[in-house]
Amino acid sequence: MEKNAKIYVAGHRGMVGSAIVRRLQKEGYENIITRTHAELDLCDQTAVREFFEKEKPEYVFLAAAKVGGIEANQSALADFMYENMILEMNVIHSAWQNGCKKLEFLGSSCIYPRMAPQPMPESCLLTSELEKTNEAYALAKISGLKYCEFLNRQYGTDYISVMPTNLYGPNDNYHPTHSHVLPALIRRFHEAKESGASSVTCWGDGSPLREFLYVDDLADLCVFLMNNYSGNETVNAGTGKELTIKELTELVAKVVGYEGKIEWDPSKPNGTPRKLLDVSKATKLGWTYKTELEDGIRLAYEDFLNNPMRAER
Repeated sequence: MEKNAKIYVAGHRGMVGSAIVRRLQKEGYENIITRTHAELDLCDQTAVREFFEKEKPEYVFLAAAKVGGIEANQSALADFMYENMILEMNVIHSAWQNGCKKLEFLGSSCIYPRMAPQPMPESCLLTSELEKTNEAYALAKISGLKYCEFLNRQYGTDYISVMPTNLYGPNDNYHPTHSHVLPALIRRFHEAKESGASSVTCWGDGSPLREFLYVDDLADLCVFLMNNYSGNETVNAGTGKELTIKELTELVAKVVGYEGKIEWDPSKPNGTPRKLLDVSKATKLGWTYKTELEDGIRLAYEDFLNNPMRAER
């Protein structure tokens, strides 16, 4: 990307989008276009088409999405599928119609099969069935990835995709029922500490293994890939390291300073047993993560404390 190139970051108010904007600004890119949801509804095909016809961005980072944890995914299956699919198709299609030089689509590691080989290589996509708890979201993301690939194959575009593992960091969503596991734990342990609760009960049995990537590390990779990668296959974004949910809860409790008891409710779903990405492709391209988990959780907790309104979302 040229330093004066016109760059559109879709979803700039979200955790990933805001991190990408920070990274671009840090690297000296100044011509960054953004629109709030009120200014541009990405599910409105006509509005998206008119925006691209007027602005003609040369590069697009598609980081906008409807996201949530297990409970949110299970309770709004149709909404998650429809909104994500419409949103991404509108943006990718309009980018192509208006001569966008390069587009980067942001997905999620939930696109891979429930029982995929561990760690999960990019090549295992669509080799067996998906995890039922987030199947709707995964199908929408797979469609976006495949649409980018098919445009490349049919029309010679240079559209790429990146699949992050579980993310956390500044500007996360701490909603009590619609957030992902790490921000949800930060909020719960903080509130338990504030109220003096003697125990906190967590979902499942704590056995699933998870990998976590600090969002500013992802943004670093996103800009790196936009400048250094072309190809139809996606690129995994992660640390290559994992820990159990039980270990994660203990680490979050430590960082927050909660000293009560942690209990488990095995009647609640665990989700996928293991989700570790094979990050060898990104490593071979010359990228690796920088932020260790405990350091990242401290930064995320600072962000939570400094942004009280965010905790109410």
